[in-house]
Amino acid sequence: MSALIDKVSRTHDADDLLEEAECAYGQEEKTRGAIFTKPAVVDFMLDLVGYTVDKPLHRMRLLEPSFGGGRFVLHAVTRLIEAWKRDGGMEPLELGDCLRAIEVDTVTFERFGQTLQQHLTRNGFSVADSQSLADSWLRHEDYLLGGHLGEFDFVIGNPPYVRQELVPNDLLKIYRVKYSTMVGRADLYVAFMERSLDLLSETGMLSFICADAWTRNDYGRGIREKIANNYALTHYVDMYGLDAFEVQVGAYPSITVMTRGKSVRTRIAHARSVDSQYFRALSSDLLAEQPGTSEVLALDAVRGSAPWLLSVSPTVSVITQLEAHFPTLVEAGCRVGIGVATGADKAFIGAFDALDVEPDRKLPLATSKDLLGGVLTWGGKGVVNPWRDEGGLVDLADYPRLADYLGSFREQLSRRHTAKGDTERKWYKTIDRIAPSLTYEPKLLIPDIKGNGDAIAYDPGRLYPHHNLYFITSTTWDLRALQALLRSGIAHLFVDAYSVKIGGGYLRFQAQNLKRIRVPHWNGISAEDQARMRRAGEAGEKLSAVLLERIYQLTPGTLAFLEES
Repeated sequence: MSALIDKVSRTHDADDLLEEAECAYGQEEKTRGAIFTKPAVVDFMLDLVGYTVDKPLHRMRLLEPSFGGGRFVLHAVTRLIEAWKRDGGMEPLELGDCLRAIEVDTVTFERFGQTLQQHLTRNGFSVADSQSLADSWLRHEDYLLGGHLGEFDFVIGNPPYVRQELVPNDLLKIYRVKYSTMVGRADLYVAFMERSLDLLSETGMLSFICADAWTRNDYGRGIREKIANNYALTHYVDMYGLDAFEVQVGAYPSITVMTRGKSVRTRIAHARSVDSQYFRALSSDLLAEQPGTSEVLALDAVRGSAPWLLSVSPTVSVITQLEAHFPTLVEAGCRVGIGVATGADKAFIGAFDALDVEPDRKLPLATSKDLLGGVLTWGGKGVVNPWRDEGGLVDLADYPRLADYLGSFREQLSRRHTAKGDTERKWYKTIDRIAPSLTYEPKLLIPDIKGNGDAIAYDPGRLYPHHNLYFITSTTWDLRALQALLRSGIAHLFVDAYSVKIGGGYLRFQAQNLKRIRVPHWNGISAEDQARMRRAGEAGEKLSAVLLERIYQLTPGTLAFLEES
């Protein structure tokens, strides 16, 4: 017991040192993408990778690739010292190769160097030895461009939350060349993950806490493929809804643990607290030979470059069944698209009757505000259409009213990126081409961000969708029946699994996620059930779980949770 108290006391000393430093420059750190991780979370992650005092840590190597305030480093050093002393450690400098911690920011690097030296002297090291160890352990450089570091038994940390828009273009180009996983709009932490995986020893373990977007977003496909081909995702802990950091952040974090080797079943949990005692119990369960509680599941979660399903929810098994036996919406004969982005809504969109252009140069427009509770009620908006039906922009000389109307916005429209390169001919184009025939085609309209899928509305063929709406058309499915099916929880089931949550926990009903929805072929459903589905759609009702289970050929009770939610 006294040893435990002594360990806790030394950890508290480290955290006290950090609190003093964080008060001085915490806001600076957040501005440049460094976020302080709470002490209990740090200890939880160290436990998960096995960086524990019962191991010969003084004969192993640990890397922290972006130490920021240094909490991971100080907690690791506390454990390292205890393990070393347990083994009768005599010469402090033999610890010089046990740890490497990298930081690119000069002020942060220098401040933490002083903090680390204080921590070492408080643990009985001389001033000279403390300075020597700090000099050996800490490196001031850009981790993504730095030199040789060797292999590591442990890599742990909280990589910087930096969107690529904030990285200078020249530097971003270098990163992209050097790190093949930085595809699309990948945040900087993806490159940190790539290099860190490459630095693992044959038995090395990596644990990061970072935004969970890479597991599902398109920009994560490169790092997902790398992990699927050469590494194993052993543990995944969803931290959604918890304050894992000392300051509030917009991202939804998760903790991952990875090692070299073939893919294994991933132990998955959704943390319910950031209390130290809770984390100790959770780590024991995650690391046990067989999980002892229903809080931890073992799933085949890694799916190559495709989005990964990482959830303890029972919906995962349902989705897996449906994906194994049924086609996607597109494969079942549906088209999924998004409405028009104009690039200048104030110019192209207004009250339909007030748009002073030729009658064939405007279309009635549906917006998300027109969809209330799954019912479409047109609000009277319209969109100006500068496109010929066969493609290409109309000649303004043929449409004097259109020319006068758009001419009043010419200066504003000419400054848009979409007009650059040929301003004289392209200044009045919308970002997306408008195809008027879509207006008159029956379709389902789905708001990008709204509720849980209940707002899916039916348009018999009267309105053109705005870019905050997705649409589904079909030559095979009865759209009223499809509306009832999707609104019954099927749309939410898939979108919730594959969408990255945004502020407030809302889902993005994006085309890439809608296209993952699985449905039966319409002609594979009995005539009686087709009629039931059609009537439900026309009445604005949802399908019962019993009917859905029959349509999807599932065991009775499998979808009962849809009605409960």
